[in-house]
Amino acid sequence: MKITYYGYNSFMISSKDKKISIDPGASLYFFKGWLKSLIPESEWTDITHVLVTHGDPDHYWFLDRVAEKSGAAVICNKTMVHEKNSKVLLLGPRDRGLNFTTEIEKLYTLAPLESIDVDGLKVKGIQTAHGPLTFKLGPFIKSLKPGPQERIGWGSLGFEIRIDNKVIVNLGDTLIHRNEWKVIRSPDVLMIPIGGGTVHNTMDENEALEVVKMIAPKLVIPCHYNCSAFHKKNANPANEKYFYEEVKKLEFECVLLKANESIELY
Repeated sequence: MKITYYGYNSFMISSKDKKISIDPGASLYFFKGWLKSLIPESEWTDITHVLVTHGDPDHYWFLDRVAEKSGAAVICNKTMVHEKNSKVLLLGPRDRGLNFTTEIEKLYTLAPLESIDVDGLKVKGIQTAHGPLTFKLGPFIKSLKPGPQERIGWGSLGFEIRIDNKVIVNLGDTLIHRNEWKVIRSPDVLMIPIGGGTVHNTMDENEALEVVKMIAPKLVIPCHYNCSAFHKKNANPANEKYFYEEVKKLEFECVLLKANESIELY
C-alpha cells in the first residue's frame, strides 16, 4: 500500500485494486496556482473512491470533476446532500453558499459512528468539527464561524478506513474531541491536522499530541499545516519537528511528508 500526500488534507491511498482520494481540493494561494488541483489530473482516471471530509474549497473544489473522470464512488457526510424534485443533489463544489446543485452517479453518505461497505471498502464516520477561521488583509478582517447558515466547514466528518487488513484514520480539519474519539483504538495510520496554533480552525501541535497519546496509532502523519493560502505563503504555521520528536517520545512512529511525497506500508 502506498500513501501519497498532496498538501492541506489531500491524500491518495493506493492498494492492489483500490485507489482512494481523500479531499481532492484546490490550492488557495493567489500567487501560485490559485484554485489549481492539489492532485495532478494524471492521477484522476483510475481513482476508485473519493472521500470528502467537508465542503471547503481546499478539500472539495474538484470533487465532481474527479468523480466524473474516474467514475469513482463518492463518500461524504449525510449533511452534504439534499433531495430536491426527486433528485439527490450534493453541495455544489464551486457554488457560493449552501447551494445543492450537483448530481453524482455513485454517491454514498453516512454519519458519525455509521459504517458502510462500498465495493469492498469499509468506511466508518468519525465525529469532527471545523473551527472558526479569520482572514486578515491589511486593516480588513473577516471572521467565519461554522454554523447552520455558514458554508465554512460544512459537512465535517472524519473517516476510519479499512483496507488491506489495515485501519487508516483521517480526521480532516477538526478541533479536538476528547470523548467522542475514545472509541478509536490503535489504527495503523492516523492522519491528523496540527496547524491550528495561529488560527484555531483545527487542532494545534499539543492538542494533536494529546490525541496521539489517547488513541495510540502505529504511524502518525501530520497534515494541514504550513500551507499557503490567499496572500500568505504560510497561513497555518506549525512546528512539525517539535511534533515529530514528541510523537517519537511517546514511542509511536511518525513521518513528515511534503507535498507529492509518498510512504509505502507493508
